[in-house]
Amino acid sequence: MSTNRIGLDTAKAQVLAEKLNKLLANYQIFYMNTRGYHWNIQGRQFFELHVKFEEQYNDLLLKVDELAERILTLGHRPLHAFSDYIAQSSIKEHKQATDGKVCVEGLLAGYKEIIQMQRDLMEVAGEA
Repeated sequence: MSTNRIGLDTAKAQVLAEKLNKLLANYQIFYMNTRGYHWNIQGRQFFELHVKFEEQYNDLLLKVDELAERILTLGHRPLHAFSDYIAQSSIKEHKQATDGKVCVEGLLAGYKEIIQMQRDLMEVAGEA
């Protein structure tokens, strides 16, 4: 068994890095969707939602950076092209997002997908 520079089995680290890259792709699409909600929200709840969406996308951006750094720590390269993000993400781009209720539903659906992926990743990470 060969190990990487942090002592993990290289084959298991590769599987983990691939799954982290898929999570990264989902976070990036989710981040851009949330940024779009912030930019395009209209209606009665504009002021409240505009601020909340900004808080959300700032938090998501930090998580994107942390994920990329974890992938690098495993000795692999994080994805960085939007074409790769779109191809790998199960979260789809949300276009024409102006209605507050629809945007909040998109936010909840995105978090649901991210949480499920993270739960699955915990098992893989535990085996690495």
